[in-house]
Amino acid sequence: MTSEDGMTAATGLIDRRSFLRMAGAAWVASLAPERAFALTRADAVFASAFMAPDGSYGVATLTEAGEIIDRTALPARAHGMAYSPVSRRTVAFARRPGTYAMILATDGTAEPIVITAADGRHFYGHGCFSSDGKLLYATENDFAANRGMVGIYDGSDHFTRIGEFPTYGIGPHDMTLSADGKLLAIANGGIETHPDFGRTKLNLDHMEPSLTLVDTRTGALVQKHGLPDDLSRLSTRHVDIGPKGEIWFACQYEGARSDLPPLVGSFSQGEDLKFLSLPERTTEALANYVGAIAVNRNEGLIGLTSPKGGVAVMLDARTGTVLKEERVADAAGVASADHGFAVSSYDGHFKANKSRVAWDQHIVRLA
Repeated sequence: MTSEDGMTAATGLIDRRSFLRMAGAAWVASLAPERAFALTRADAVFASAFMAPDGSYGVATLTEAGEIIDRTALPARAHGMAYSPVSRRTVAFARRPGTYAMILATDGTAEPIVITAADGRHFYGHGCFSSDGKLLYATENDFAANRGMVGIYDGSDHFTRIGEFPTYGIGPHDMTLSADGKLLAIANGGIETHPDFGRTKLNLDHMEPSLTLVDTRTGALVQKHGLPDDLSRLSTRHVDIGPKGEIWFACQYEGARSDLPPLVGSFSQGEDLKFLSLPERTTEALANYVGAIAVNRNEGLIGLTSPKGGVAVMLDARTGTVLKEERVADAAGVASADHGFAVSSYDGHFKANKSRVAWDQHIVRLA
């Protein structure tokens, strides 16, 4: 066994033990024997939303091998996930323009909590916890004023909504917490929507995509990057934190399919945006649509998936070099694994395992 393999095995052991300790003996004992056994053998534990064959929706806990451990029913389709290792809570956010989010206790100590968006707001499918796990932030749409908002929910009081502040852009989608916990990095997709028109994009001829950094304590704008005019139809959609604290972002292009705009980039506080110059074949394979991005900070890797292109791509975070390009039909979510990434698909695949569910767009790693 090489030293790299040894490190991977050790990391998996730590993750498995920490999750089992976090989950608690009562919850593990409640699982069916084969599921409890799968959990004890898992290198890592993940959660993802899904659609069942009967058309119902849920969220599942599953192993790195794709074995489903536990399921919880959801009231409607979910999209993104958030997790706090401090509070041991996982959240499934409704798909835009949904108005619910469900908070689950991964240790089985509490019943799920369902929250509803405030009047005049809907969720955009993403959010994140504060570093201490006490607050939940959710991207929301103030659709009457056509402005993005961050809804703030108190985890110590049944996730009561206690405030909001602007995202300083239109159509916020994903956001993440900076490495020091002081800033929210927000991808404002720049696309105007209104629940009266469902998921219709109302301003494709005058989009305003941007990336912003917002102070979590005051809600003040710290930094904003608008995209240049020639990239005004490049919707900034998903973000994650890199090995050195930089913010990685991935985009979806609303222009001509024959165009080949840059789809991935990064920035740090006080610095300009830097787009990666991917090989033309890789940009073509991504089909102008990155559906999810994840960073493996331990290994310095960037993972991308494209359901439109049916591909998963792995990049070197330091150089931007394409390390792997793999055909994955209906590629959906991507999350950091002990080595590389776990990738899911709409047709039920999670890595090499296939379940009788359609995994949704995103995965979150637990523990």
